[in-house]
Amino acid sequence: MDIASNAAHPEAAPAITAPPVIHREDYRPPEWLVPQIALDFRLGIDATHVTAKLSVTRNPAGEGGSTLRLNGDQIAPLAVRVDGEAVNDWRLDGSDLLVALSGEAHEVEVETAMNPAGNSQLMGLYASNGMLCTQCEAEGFRRITFFPDRPDVLSTYSVRMAGDKAQFPILLSNGNCTATGENADGTHWAQWHDPWPKPSYLFALVAGDLVANHAQFITQSGRKVDLNIWVRAGDEQRTQHAMDSLIASMKWDEQAFGREYDLDLFNVVAVSDFNMGAMENKGLNVFNTRYVLAEPETATDADYDGIESVIGHEYFHNWSGNRVTCRDWFQLSLKEGFTVLRDQLFSADMGSEPVKRIEDVRTLRGGQFPEDSGPLAHPIRPDSYQEISNFYTATVYNKGAEVIRMMRTMAGTERFRQGTDLYFDRHDGEAATCEDFVKAIEQGTGLDLTQFRLWYSQAGTPQVSVSLTHEGDVATLTLAQTVPATPDQADKQPMPIPLRIALYDRDTGCHAGERLIVLDKAKESFAFGGFARLPVLSINRGFSAPVAIEFERDAEDLVFLAARDDDPFARYEAMQSLVVQHLVAAVGGGLADAERAAGRAAIGKAFAAIIADEALDDLMRGELMMLPTVAYLAEQVLVADPYAIHEEREALKHWLGGELASELTALHDRVSAVPYGRDAAARGARKAKAQALILIASGDAAEGAARAIAQYRAADNMTDRQSALTVLCNLEGPERDEALADFHQRYQGNALVIDKWFQLQASCFHPQVLNHVKALAGHPDFTLSNPNRVRALFMSLALNPKGFHDVSGEGYRLIGDLIRRLDPLNPQTTARFVPHLGRWRRIEPVRAAMMRAELEAIMAQGELSRDVREQVGKSLG
Repeated sequence: MDIASNAAHPEAAPAITAPPVIHREDYRPPEWLVPQIALDFRLGIDATHVTAKLSVTRNPAGEGGSTLRLNGDQIAPLAVRVDGEAVNDWRLDGSDLLVALSGEAHEVEVETAMNPAGNSQLMGLYASNGMLCTQCEAEGFRRITFFPDRPDVLSTYSVRMAGDKAQFPILLSNGNCTATGENADGTHWAQWHDPWPKPSYLFALVAGDLVANHAQFITQSGRKVDLNIWVRAGDEQRTQHAMDSLIASMKWDEQAFGREYDLDLFNVVAVSDFNMGAMENKGLNVFNTRYVLAEPETATDADYDGIESVIGHEYFHNWSGNRVTCRDWFQLSLKEGFTVLRDQLFSADMGSEPVKRIEDVRTLRGGQFPEDSGPLAHPIRPDSYQEISNFYTATVYNKGAEVIRMMRTMAGTERFRQGTDLYFDRHDGEAATCEDFVKAIEQGTGLDLTQFRLWYSQAGTPQVSVSLTHEGDVATLTLAQTVPATPDQADKQPMPIPLRIALYDRDTGCHAGERLIVLDKAKESFAFGGFARLPVLSINRGFSAPVAIEFERDAEDLVFLAARDDDPFARYEAMQSLVVQHLVAAVGGGLADAERAAGRAAIGKAFAAIIADEALDDLMRGELMMLPTVAYLAEQVLVADPYAIHEEREALKHWLGGELASELTALHDRVSAVPYGRDAAARGARKAKAQALILIASGDAAEGAARAIAQYRAADNMTDRQSALTVLCNLEGPERDEALADFHQRYQGNALVIDKWFQLQASCFHPQVLNHVKALAGHPDFTLSNPNRVRALFMSLALNPKGFHDVSGEGYRLIGDLIRRLDPLNPQTTARFVPHLGRWRRIEPVRAAMMRAELEAIMAQGELSRDVREQVGKSLG
């Protein structure tokens, strides 16, 4: 979803000082429905005219009001007609158009006009490099025309577009193209019709000079679907991976969920100016270019994976979001959490399932866990909001996916499929709720999910404390859960937590099979017989529940699991826990020299085993060699010093690089000999190569610089080139300057790769990183008007513990200044930066005071968007 403004003069918009709070419990069905809408666009970059004809009918489920309320935002009606007759008794209530109606059905016609080129917020209809495109989720359609802009008003759309043929040779909208024609004045037109009723947030229009990569897909029932990926001329050769991903996702959804595509045409358009990743508009998906364009020279392996995932995600929305949509925006996780799970399962099937699971958990812990423990914590189904765009969060998306995954874990794959089939069949063509989904899963699987519903209403990450005791031949596992207090939710009830476990015999190194236990009480014990000695516990295997496990165990047990656990995620988790326990104790000052040495020795032993394990594939080896992030480490303590955590983490990397120098250089030599390919072995070699180079450079800067510049110069793909440049950016020396200059010159004009150039410099640990960021903000290639470029520079800084948390406070001031400058242009992108300052309560006092001061300065500015004001207000509390 995205956000944009359609005001001809956005600078004249009134300041919103007290946005109303919208509550879920206040939901009421709409008074009027709009079964059909016809839109007529006269297109222009600087001026577009829209005529909307709404066939409205009174809703039997409504409360019988006689006034039709049509939402608007920074637009004005040029003319209003009812049943073909001009009316003058309409009025504006704030931004909304109110029309008095009697009877049961009418045709209401409204004309509006807007300036797409003046729309810097990128919501509604806006211009992007000479092209016109739309973004209507969540409330962008009201910036185009007056309409009951809510997801429970479903309409069939007919769209006619006319514009200059030379400027807009391609005219696209939802559904199928039913007619085209040309006019004598050099304009042309196209008529589109979407036969499937949809809410206004799924409307889309694109007009521009585009070319397409064409393909065809045959559905399981034998229907032919024409596929097009539309891009600027010259970019089409970089779209094949996106097309392959689209075809794979269509086939996978038929096999895994029984969902077949329902139109004769599927279009994807790549747009360079876009607030989010992509948008699932029915039959016309609009994508950020970063999730469409890829070739080995310009895209990393992570870029390829991201394209596959996002292409799949937006396609899967055709059913989990479009055919079955949300009743209201409080139900956002109904479509987003479910679809994230679907794209995770798809990507796992397309590649390495264990590696994908680790990546998903790392994303959850890096973004959602901090959200759950901060001032912006909310349930996956929120109770209230001021600005809905602020709830497109890691909680709604990623935690929402984990909650549905738990249902799948408890039910099993086959029964879960029965539940989803029932959900789709029961609610096809409807605007549904999270409760509708849970009921369908409950009835389709036979599970009792009464208590499980608490996952939808309670915020916070559950903490599960673990103890394992042994007496006779019985091992007793005792678990206790607490859900921490969060804003507006002080007292929490126990929730069902499904935990996959295994108990390893210390002598044989084997276990008798994995078990699923469900902790649904505040505290519960489970007894297991047949153990002569205390077994080694592997718990939350596969990350079966999105919880934090509190379990003090000996380094010996963690080394055992890191080397032997047959669950790949549990093996990764043991490695992470080994490092976390050591670093948290070291930062807290609780380690004597001997204890520090012993802790490092245990970690070194585990790393050496991972490097030497010939049975381990390199994709997994690369994952196991990654240290926990500073953000995750900071979550392990109540009040953190992120800079100190960063320094201690760097010290461990330095020790590992020196202690394992010969093993790391041998690994780097071995994987460097693997030629480029898109197969798993070659991708794994590149991942292991990157991690080995990081540790080599940490242990010996000169050796790291020599290897990195050699790798950079020899690279025949972006993955190797970027991983080498990542290392060089952290170092001081001529190799760094040489590589950065070459990279910019080599890729000048390629916006997505130049984004990487900005991102690598802002995210590095160079001593002068803050000065570099300030210089880059004045670089000719930097602009505040493109969200990708803003995120590349400033979001990279906000995520950089060394730069953002510099003791001078300069990192905080840079982000605060960005928020003040960017908010008038693009509130939604701006609001994403506020939570980084909003973490001040979990930061040590000196830095916390500076972070809070920046928030107070932002709030004192006065004229803030609803997006930013809500985030800052909640962060200040």
